[in-house]
Amino acid sequence: MVRLTIDKYLDKCGITRYELAKRTEVKFQTIDRYYKNRVVRYDSYILDRICQALECDIGDIIEYVED
Repeated sequence: MVRLTIDKYLDKCGITRYELAKRTEVKFQTIDRYYKNRVVRYDSYILDRICQALECDIGDIIEYVED
């Protein structure tokens, strides 16, 4: 299973979901769904914007966990 770890990364960096929404220019509701790992289909555009805003690699915000 693929899991988003944006919550852990934001906590580590001291950035709020609101701040991330401002940096990415993505709606807060969308960022909140990614933060809470409630996304069924990952949008590469959104993930790209998040990585650019956080200056991180995709592996920093996504992990693979075996079922």
